[in-house]
Amino acid sequence: MLLGLGGGACAGKTTLARALLDLDPNASVLSFDDYYHDLSHISPEKRAQVNYDHPDALDTDLFIAHMDELAAGRPINVPIYDMSTHTRPGGTYVVEPAPRVIVDGILLLTLEECRQRLDFKIFIEAPKDIRLQRRLIRDVEERGRDKAGIEKQFYTSVEPMHQQLVAPSSRHADLIVNHPFDAEGVASVVLEKLQNL
Repeated sequence: MLLGLGGGACAGKTTLARALLDLDPNASVLSFDDYYHDLSHISPEKRAQVNYDHPDALDTDLFIAHMDELAAGRPINVPIYDMSTHTRPGGTYVVEPAPRVIVDGILLLTLEECRQRLDFKIFIEAPKDIRLQRRLIRDVEERGRDKAGIEKQFYTSVEPMHQQLVAPSSRHADLIVNHPFDAEGVASVVLEKLQNL
């Protein structure tokens, strides 16, 4: 079973995924974030101009192929991606198949070819200010970016793409989770629903 988690960047997808794993430790996780195109062939300045919140920035074909492999019970080799440099430095890591695979990504429910492969779809909604606040903390601490650059990206591509592509995809969800939410409680509800499918 492929369980999809969609929603805006920093809306809470990872938080819910971790809560689901706590209750179902045998599940696997597949993240769309690992499938950005390798941009090592262009300069860092040009990489900074890329719209990473548009489907064109992602290797959707490989991602879909890997979804199909996991659904068929076969392991996959996920490319290692460096968010701080927007490159694939080389190497892969293995995601093992499992009775339940948690698939997450901001554009997951936007793309029909992804949606049709999901057995259950969840959309996590969070206000713009919350998503920006969390993004500032994450990108400074984990990706070595400066606050001004983060805010510029948020207002020039992240939020416009959220309004154009991500937010409307909530209509495809089987369950919408609104901020703030109790991750453990929502995870319990989700697993109960999945048992009845």
